Amino acid sequence: MSEKTKNNLYGLTLEQLESLCQQHSLPRFAAKQIARWLYVRRVSDIDQMTDQSKATRQLLKEHYDLGLSSPLKESVSSDGTKKYLFRTSQGEYIESAYIPDGDRATLCVSSQAGCRMGCRFCATARQGLQHSLSTNEIINQIISIPESERLTNLVFMGMGEPLDNIDNVLRALQIITASWGMAWSPTRVTLSTAGVARELERFLTESKVHLAVSLHNPFHDERKEIMPIENAYPIREVCDILRRYDFTGQRRVSFEYIVMEGLNDSPAHIKELCRLLDGIKCRMNLIRFHRIPDSPYYSPSQEKMIAFRDTLTAKGIQTTIRASRGEDIKAACGLLSTAEKRK
Repeated sequence: MSEKTKNNLYGLTLEQLESLCQQHSLPRFAAKQIARWLYVRRVSDIDQMTDQSKATRQLLKEHYDLGLSSPLKESVSSDGTKKYLFRTSQGEYIESAYIPDGDRATLCVSSQAGCRMGCRFCATARQGLQHSLSTNEIINQIISIPESERLTNLVFMGMGEPLDNIDNVLRALQIITASWGMAWSPTRVTLSTAGVARELERFLTESKVHLAVSLHNPFHDERKEIMPIENAYPIREVCDILRRYDFTGQRRVSFEYIVMEGLNDSPAHIKELCRLLDGIKCRMNLIRFHRIPDSPYYSPSQEKMIAFRDTLTAKGIQTTIRASRGEDIKAACGLLSTAEKRK
């Protein structure tokens, strides 16, 4: 079989590995053994699967690749953040951001090459959508960086809209959190969405990881000017869905709010935010706007950010200001965009 037609082992769920074993007349229990080699021991060669017979390993090598792909490039920020560039199977490019912070080490994972959501303040949106990533390409970002074993948290906040690639993202989340996979606690993983209401309930039902909703403006007419998704899925519809779920336990929902001077930071916005989020146990993360070329938006001063935070907190919405990381290498929120694509 040609190398080009081989399927990848990394990115397969236990159910898919069991199907593989059935297809090749291997014992069903071999599926869990292979999963352990992939997601626990992180093998880089099929021959390292020493509890499989030589014949089984040869069969696997004939039909499958592991599917690991190292980053093409690493950029290092003055604050320790690292940005990794990967090439996809379709010849496009994606970026992931590794963010060390004391005892925490977070990887910001991409789910698509580009994005079709069209948010006006985001560099990724400007390049449009090239394609959604396979489960293999999502998992590869986690496995193939040098800091893989140090990671404590994952955030699906990189390039793309995760719920626009829900099948592959849910499979990746299953691999990350299942006992037969990486066995991470779901509380160590957060998925961010601009509010694809059509897929939101499926995500909330089929996974237990945290949710972050990109809000950025509580008013319908204003939000649709900067986030076209508001036309299809109004933020009020998203909030109505969230009210039907329990966030009083370990699972958390937060709202991301990029603050833009004179656009979404007035007392009227604060009042409307309180009305919109009433009845949802949540927290708010304020994010300083990071300039992208030719953008008409600006970030308010730190003093105004603090005042905005304190006012929301006083009104009962737990609010924090997220520290910007990796801005000097364009790894901060809203800046991921592959220059290689433009080249």
